Amino acid sequence: MKLKELLRSECIRAGSTADDKALVLCEIADLARRCDILKNVPEGAILEALQDRETLGATAFGRGVAIPHCRMRDVDDFVVGLMTIPNGVEFESDDRRKVRLIVFIIAPRHQDNTHIRLLSAISQTLQDEALVQQMIDAPDAEALKAAFLEAAGQDISERIPIRRNLVQILVQDDRVFREILESLSSLESTSLTVTQTETPARYLYDLPASDETSGKMITAIVQRRLSNEVIRRIESITGSLMECAGVMVTVQELDYSAGSLGT
Repeated sequence: MKLKELLRSECIRAGSTADDKALVLCEIADLARRCDILKNVPEGAILEALQDRETLGATAFGRGVAIPHCRMRDVDDFVVGLMTIPNGVEFESDDRRKVRLIVFIIAPRHQDNTHIRLLSAISQTLQDEALVQQMIDAPDAEALKAAFLEAAGQDISERIPIRRNLVQILVQDDRVFREILESLSSLESTSLTVTQTETPARYLYDLPASDETSGKMITAIVQRRLSNEVIRRIESITGSLMECAGVMVTVQELDYSAGSLGT
């Protein structure tokens, strides 16, 4: 699946005159609704989903660009659209620049991984400031589409993310901490970090630092198939975690994980 295959020609608008974020989201909902994929989805429902996503955090990522997006239950395929706003609108961007280019996504709720890869592909495409400016300057929808497609040949399905888990191990005993860390350090394809921790009692009761109020946390990103091996290695040191004091382990499945850390 290529990024350019998901761009819907009927969902492109150059030269919007919207002058605030609320109007931009309304225009996006209107544009998106023009795609046959969303013909049975009410425009109001699309707008509400976009607004709900914005309440979690602004989707502007700097340099005059925003990627409003949402996932919806009644959507079977991805809808990607474009809009330019030559005068710009405030979009709560970290760099405080007005947003002048919008790339929006309406996604199926059940395709989390593809949605994340699509966001990543669009973000990478829009790293090119010259391309962004070319799109903003496009005089009409056809020119805007052509500028985007020139750079949007990336295949978003060619690399399937490795399924990983986040494992956090809180340890109060320094000897046990070192043994666990040494054991996990030899585990293949595992990224480890260590942070110092303190219990709330240290602050609530103004207690001096001690073994009872402090500890360390090992954070491990491991391939999902290795999670049981992580637990086995920990319990070979601590005994059954169900009966262990001074050590706490949590495991969470990650929807998306990419990259690696140096040693």
